[in-house]
Amino acid sequence: MKSFSKIASAIIISVLLIITSLNISAQSSNQQLEKFVRALQVIQFAYIEPVDEVDLIENAIKGILKELDPHSAYLSAEELKKANEPLLGSFDGIGVQFNIINDTIIVVSPIPDGPSEKVGIMPGDKIVSIDNENATGSKINNEFVLDKLRGEKGTKVNVEIYRKGSSKLLGFTITRDKIPINSLDAAFMASKDIGYIKLNRFSRTTMKEFQDAADKLKAQGMKHLILDLNFNSGGYLDVSIDLADQFLDRDKLIVYTEGNASPRQNFRSTWRGSFKTGKLVVLINEGSASASEILAGAVQDWDRALIVGRRSFGKGLVQRPFDLPDGSAIRLTTAQYHTPTGRSIQKPYDEGTDKYYKDLSERLEKGELVDPSKISFPDSLKFITPGKRVVYGGGGIMPDIFVPLDTNRVSEYYSALLRKGVLNSFSIEYVNENRKTLLATYPNLENFIKDFELNEDLISKFEKYAFDKGIEKKNNEEGSSDIHLRNQLKALIARSLWNFEAYIQISMQTDNAFLKALEIIQDDTFDKLKIIY
Repeated sequence: MKSFSKIASAIIISVLLIITSLNISAQSSNQQLEKFVRALQVIQFAYIEPVDEVDLIENAIKGILKELDPHSAYLSAEELKKANEPLLGSFDGIGVQFNIINDTIIVVSPIPDGPSEKVGIMPGDKIVSIDNENATGSKINNEFVLDKLRGEKGTKVNVEIYRKGSSKLLGFTITRDKIPINSLDAAFMASKDIGYIKLNRFSRTTMKEFQDAADKLKAQGMKHLILDLNFNSGGYLDVSIDLADQFLDRDKLIVYTEGNASPRQNFRSTWRGSFKTGKLVVLINEGSASASEILAGAVQDWDRALIVGRRSFGKGLVQRPFDLPDGSAIRLTTAQYHTPTGRSIQKPYDEGTDKYYKDLSERLEKGELVDPSKISFPDSLKFITPGKRVVYGGGGIMPDIFVPLDTNRVSEYYSALLRKGVLNSFSIEYVNENRKTLLATYPNLENFIKDFELNEDLISKFEKYAFDKGIEKKNNEEGSSDIHLRNQLKALIARSLWNFEAYIQISMQTDNAFLKALEIIQDDTFDKLKIIY
């Protein structure tokens, strides 16, 4: 275990960073640090039982940060590594998407050109042993799989596979490699001239992914774009600025940041950009936060795009990482960002972290997610765009066109199917049983979307499968929820046959925000609202 003096040094550095950010005088800082270290020494010397100094200090740091704001945080070295993986855009592993069904690891799809695909792992394969250890049964969970299959690039892992149609288990030796984590979920043509791109985060690979997708769609005839940022919780500030730059004319303010120890810094658009003309719709909802809100706020404030959906999360604080000697780090809020009109979209947090994160459930309870009249902003938060449109600060980005949450599609039956993973498990098992026939009948996704139908025989099989899992459909559970269920089942079957993009492309066919975006691009809404395109 580390000596107390080394641990105390680490805590002093940590507290210095925080105290400095609070602008406390040097003399007062020294007094408070001496007090803090003395308290730790007293606890170590006199407490009733031995204490773990590492845990004690980590909890002390967490306690200090909790008093500041909801987004300042301490991350241990291991937590930091896991948190950075999605933003850095890669990890080391074997390269498969998997699901755990009935205590069995089932490969949904190998990552294209990844280590598993190169040795012949196929969708539907069941991993039954890993390095001669049984990989089935009640011990199997996500943590087990990640622990066994991830590892340093260049290391090897031996797996045994059960594959339908094979009389014996198949053995594979897979050499781990760098596996990309994509921030772009899907890119496809929604109509002959409307492209669709969905981003799940703003990572180091986002700009290349976006540019490649935009180039591909332009080659297919894209003139207008739907950019889907629903449930995109953010990422790197500079990446959101670079992406906003794709849509705005030169020398437009995209965002500015400022804080107590961080002088105002303006970020402006450049001459670069692949989509400075053409109708642009940005989809947001209550799960869109931070970097997503920077982009949405910029294109809304300059009347460049229409924002469609529901009010975004409301995170307008910027975190800066400070590394600590043991590999851990503090992500400290150092500035607040403002949209071009001057809006701060940070929602209040003066009533504590718990209250802050209950905001979304309170929006649902108040009816805001289904009725925009339940949302009220004071006049002091009103801002005017160059096109004379009214926008608001103080709690997220309010869309130009509100699309309510469709509560009718989530029936009790559908909710039970989701909770128990029945939709997912049925689609995987159905594809595993019928893969060759399905691919022969529908050689590509376009054929599948056009011609595949869930006939009554397949629906009966699904309902029996669900019944055997303890979920019974009631006679009165029809309507929009039934249409959505069928669409989701078709989308999941497509995912098992192809990839996640296939799932997105089909699931969008019953998505109200997506359908509204298509409608307003094709009618005269942009002209009526004087949106620049």
